[in-house]
Amino acid sequence: QVQLVESGGGLVQAGGSLRLSCAASGSILRINDMAWYRQAPGKQRELVASITRGSTNYAASVKGRFIITRDNAKNTVSLQMNSLKPDDTAVYYCDAVGQRRNLRGYDSWGQGTQVTVSS
Repeated sequence: QVQLVESGGGLVQAGGSLRLSCAASGSILRINDMAWYRQAPGKQRELVASITRGSTNYAASVKGRFIITRDNAKNTVSLQMNSLKPDDTAVYYCDAVGQRRNLRGYDSWGQGTQVTVSS
């Protein structure tokens, strides 16, 4: 099993910043991709940002405002969110894809953390 635990959500005013963190633990051989998704009420879950060992990818709506980073030694991924807007309000989920020690693949999700941006 591979578990992901997120932290750092909360309530912030528009224009403010928040930093989300996600730590992976368990039977991890390697983590290939890590990503942040979000789901607002009544909407589908969408990709916010992803990071492989060599590159990053951002949704157009957050490019230039959010920064995703990872610490491979600690199996963590973070999302620095700046210039937050009310439209960024959602539950944010961490996702990790990789290989377990038994060589089986995994695609694990965190429990989600609420981000609320007030206008």
